[in-house]
Amino acid sequence: MNYSTKTKSYKEIVKIPQNLKKDLPTSFDVIGDILLIKLKNDIINYKEEIAQALLKNHKNVKTVCLIHPVAGELRIRKIEIIGGEKNTVTTHIEYGLKFLVDIKKTYFSTRLANERKRITNQVKDNEIIIDMFTGVAPFPIMISKYSKPQIIYAFDKNKNAIKYAKENIKINNVLDKVELICTDALNIPQYLNERNIEVDRIIMNLPFSSFDFFSKALKIIKNEGVIHYYEILTDEDLDIRTKKLEQIAKKQGLNLVFNDIRRIKSYSPREFYIGIDITAKRKNNMPM
Repeated sequence: MNYSTKTKSYKEIVKIPQNLKKDLPTSFDVIGDILLIKLKNDIINYKEEIAQALLKNHKNVKTVCLIHPVAGELRIRKIEIIGGEKNTVTTHIEYGLKFLVDIKKTYFSTRLANERKRITNQVKDNEIIIDMFTGVAPFPIMISKYSKPQIIYAFDKNKNAIKYAKENIKINNVLDKVELICTDALNIPQYLNERNIEVDRIIMNLPFSSFDFFSKALKIIKNEGVIHYYEILTDEDLDIRTKKLEQIAKKQGLNLVFNDIRRIKSYSPREFYIGIDITAKRKNNMPM
């Protein structure tokens, strides 16, 4: 399913000057019944007219929000409701799963639906998995529902995200597979070491800051494990980044194998949301 809605029809009815219609977005995201849209500065004064046209053409949409880039480790969007109901809470359905989301207080991306399913298909039976920045827990829930992990430890420092994650694991009946912990990702190694937990697979979906936590991830991986690493990069920066990741790993006694590097979506004209599947292997079984 394509979670990015593309249409030209709303352009035909929107009441803005004809010469500005070329700047209207051709794509936007719909989370549940909330539509999220970005607008260029030259048409932002017509945001209400644009919202009304979108609401008229998308009967499943109840609220239209103008969004600004995600910021900070809590991954909070700055949003403005520009049409429809004054509501930021919705339920999004993805691969038969239900996710309760407050788009103002938590982060959720519909464009990662296929990525979540792709990772789920890689998980082996009885794996111990860590989601370092879980948000409302879409990765753990999908993996728990469609694979057979032993357990997934899902961390986030955003209390609102953990609140909705708790509801989501109940709604999707995976209480026995997902353990939620509200703490800073910097505390994860200590949390796991105190409980003698070793990890088979790590998810690092914090695209503006994942690099800062990579050394922490290496401290909790088994002698051989998989890391799903995400970062927003230009093509020019990608090679530099992989070399730096290798340098960090080498200092901690690990070798890295980059199994797959892919563009998941565009972020800006030159920047891409990059996903990297990494196998980390400890040299000569050195202690963690």
